[in-house]
Amino acid sequence: MDFVTFLVDDDSGVLKALARLLRAAGYETRAYASPQDFLAAYDPAIPGCIILDLTMPGFDGLSLQQELARRHPALPIVFLTGTGDIARGVQAMKAGAVDFLTKPVDSAALLEAVVRARAKDEKARGEQTDKEVFDRLIARLTPRERQVLDYVVLGRLNKQIAATLGTVEKTIKVHRGRVMAKMEVRSVAELVRLTERAGVGPAE
Repeated sequence: MDFVTFLVDDDSGVLKALARLLRAAGYETRAYASPQDFLAAYDPAIPGCIILDLTMPGFDGLSLQQELARRHPALPIVFLTGTGDIARGVQAMKAGAVDFLTKPVDSAALLEAVVRARAKDEKARGEQTDKEVFDRLIARLTPRERQVLDYVVLGRLNKQIAATLGTVEKTIKVHRGRVMAKMEVRSVAELVRLTERAGVGPAE
């Protein structure tokens, strides 16, 4: 699926100028006159970033940022403002915005921010996919196998796991084999990488 630059600004002239610049740089663009219009059409499955006016009447840029933060993966945001509102810009950056640019926006600065936003979006979507794969695989495990997985990832030997769980080493060896098969890995290193990519640590 192609990367899309979503443009949200209540100034139609700004929308046209941004769309022209980004299309010339090879980006697909979709323009919206308000955050509400954007949310009504937005599909989280579409890779992209949003170039968002900070100050709009009613439901403003910061409100849209808060709404998007509840979605996974969150859409990267490049904020634009014509007010020089530094305090709110700092607030936006602390909440995870990729950049905060003032109008009239510098073309090179905007295109560089979009490059960083694209990298951020790709990373977030990759992590989300890894997490979904991990969840699908781990759902196959019994509660005991999940316990064994946690100890294997921590680097524990079979005899150590057996002592901790109050069973015999032979039983742990069987559980360990089933864990490896169900998680579709051939080595402990692969299992560790899978859990790390998914951002999942051992269960408490």
